[in-house]
Amino acid sequence: MRYEAYDFYNKSASAMHNIYGLILDIGTHPLNPYSHTPIGRTTNAALEFAMRLTKSYEKLDFDIDSVLINDKTVRVREEVVLSKSFCELVHFKRVGREDKNKVLLVAPLSGHHATLLKGTVEGLLPDHEVYVTDWLDAREVPLDEGAFTFDLHVSYLIDFLQFLGQDVHLVAICQPAVQALIATAVMAEEKNTSTPKTLTLMAGPIDVSKNPTRVNKYSQEHSMDWFRGFAIMTVPPGYPGEGREVYPGFLQLGGFLSMNLDMHISKYLGFFQNLLEGDEEDADCFRAFYDEYMAVLDIPAEFYLETIERVFKANALARNSITYNGKSVNFGAINNTALLTVEGASDDVCGIGQTQAAHALCKNIPETMRCHHLQEGAGHYGIFSGSRFRKYVRPLVTEFIHDYS
Repeated sequence: MRYEAYDFYNKSASAMHNIYGLILDIGTHPLNPYSHTPIGRTTNAALEFAMRLTKSYEKLDFDIDSVLINDKTVRVREEVVLSKSFCELVHFKRVGREDKNKVLLVAPLSGHHATLLKGTVEGLLPDHEVYVTDWLDAREVPLDEGAFTFDLHVSYLIDFLQFLGQDVHLVAICQPAVQALIATAVMAEEKNTSTPKTLTLMAGPIDVSKNPTRVNKYSQEHSMDWFRGFAIMTVPPGYPGEGREVYPGFLQLGGFLSMNLDMHISKYLGFFQNLLEGDEEDADCFRAFYDEYMAVLDIPAEFYLETIERVFKANALARNSITYNGKSVNFGAINNTALLTVEGASDDVCGIGQTQAAHALCKNIPETMRCHHLQEGAGHYGIFSGSRFRKYVRPLVTEFIHDYS
């Protein structure tokens, strides 16, 4: 009933959102003589503020139409090249360019849509042919498509790598660093010719015992029964996935917001002030960020619960007890894939050392094929987006990939 209650509220709020929008259109109309008066600006700012609080945030498009390569504009065509029940493999084809330096960018399945990595894709496109895992909202996946498990996530990555063929570079951000590392080990042990040439893990929970964050502590403080009772809900009627058990995106979003609540409140108050002062540039930056940040998806319940249990509670990777399809994973099998780990010095989601721990697991990778980078001043999102990513992290990742292509 909790999901049904949220759904009812959300639809009711959407109706109010439309009413506020209609009034705002009138208030900001160029022929409205009051639109630029102090009272008019205050009223219009309050209306837009109310619109954002009642808005139903939908998944955005990547909207990447072109990229600048060697001072020349190259058209980019976005296309789905492989579809699975819970994920689509999206290719950002640089029209007229050779399909080389292929990068499989694994987006997190942790609440936000893959479009959160738009800045990452834009940063990599000038030097690489980029493919992205675009995870589907579990509430949109019919129940007869079956379950999506921890191991199936690994299988998806293996299938994607085999689809792309040889000479592929695997880049995983946040949560899927775990599955990317497992997939690489499984393929290496099988001597699969599509084993990635390089593996880049960015802010991923490989060993959650190192510098535990609020996220790590939260998972330890609550039992699995608590997670099953509180976090798992059933998709209500009206959606293709009716009856599917999920970890709802709105619940995850609440967790995201609560971690830095003061900061988000400050940004919203700053947005209101920008509207009053007519500072459209800063207001547009706020809109762009929160239109993406507030758009979330539901996660399959079985995947969410297995991740909590295996990664955050049992710390199974660091203890070398992780399995794939019932068989122990041998990270020592990785010996010909170069490994780069990247962490943020100010990351409050994935603590310092948690991702670097992958090097200790992959003991048979030669030292000359390893690299670790700690980015000063970067929080969790700053590792894969924003100015520090563009200035420091992206060039490092590109150089690393080129060195082992």
